Amino acid sequence: MDEAILDVDLLRFERGDAWAREAVVDGVRRSLASGFVYTSSDLSETLLDEAYGNLGRFFALGADAKRSCIAAGSHGQSGYTGPLVETAAGHALADWKEMLNWSQPPASDHPLRRRFPHLYPEPLLPEALVPGITEVLVAFHRAIADLQRRFLRVVALAMGCDESFFEEIVSDAPTLTRAIHYPPMAEAPPGGHLWAAPHGDINLITALPRATGPGLEMRLQGEWQPVRPPAGRVILNTGLMLERLSNGLMPAGWHRVVAPAGSCQARLSVVQFCHPRPWTELAPVAACISAAHPQRYAGLRAADALEEVLYRIKLLEPGAANPA
Repeated sequence: MDEAILDVDLLRFERGDAWAREAVVDGVRRSLASGFVYTSSDLSETLLDEAYGNLGRFFALGADAKRSCIAAGSHGQSGYTGPLVETAAGHALADWKEMLNWSQPPASDHPLRRRFPHLYPEPLLPEALVPGITEVLVAFHRAIADLQRRFLRVVALAMGCDESFFEEIVSDAPTLTRAIHYPPMAEAPPGGHLWAAPHGDINLITALPRATGPGLEMRLQGEWQPVRPPAGRVILNTGLMLERLSNGLMPAGWHRVVAPAGSCQARLSVVQFCHPRPWTELAPVAACISAAHPQRYAGLRAADALEEVLYRIKLLEPGAANPA
């Protein structure tokens, strides 16, 4: 296990005494200074196995079948996104990966969906191609979203806020679950494509249950090192929005995904990006501002921050999910 990433116990925080809770909060505070933390949880291994089984069947389909699941105009926030589309900000080459994206938007008449329709696209899952996949993936989305909501209570305390600080912020937010299939690197076009180039996530926190293989690396003090969680743990990393709210005390966890040297294997990973509601004003909280840490960031609306990143990673371009 990487010594820079601490292993904490969410259930101990929820069920333990005051001393146990403070120990978990302290561990999260110290670990997120690196952008990453591991946690044990009550996430169902059976549900995770079912999700990976269904997703494996989907990604094994032919290109034409998968392209039938493209959600036009969703900017990579729903349905299928093909390989060589998403491009890490500041990088010339697109990532060598394909994705299936889904969420659970609020009712169609909710004011958030009326004001930000492009951030709340209708889910498009390949039920006709993989019967039963919808029920499994919706259950998986809810389980991970609940885990992230609970973990944010620890993060709030680690920031010096009340533990309920994030409850309203993430209610009915455009939280996105994404299955990412990294094809064998031997099949990539020439030119030096990575599975996923170095980047920081835009959102609050990202949850990553176990993947089907290695490849995730984190940047720490200018060096890249592999992320190897203990068995049964969920990886959580901070995003740029949490970095802003915490005044830089919890910086975004920069990471990349690189195929192991000599590997001819594919990799499948399911991640969830926990977002704030789009109208949330992202400005450093008072508890994170001091003489030693003066305010680094001005306020920025969450919707504007997300749209800028979608533009920079080339998902706002017309036809981005379906390259010619």
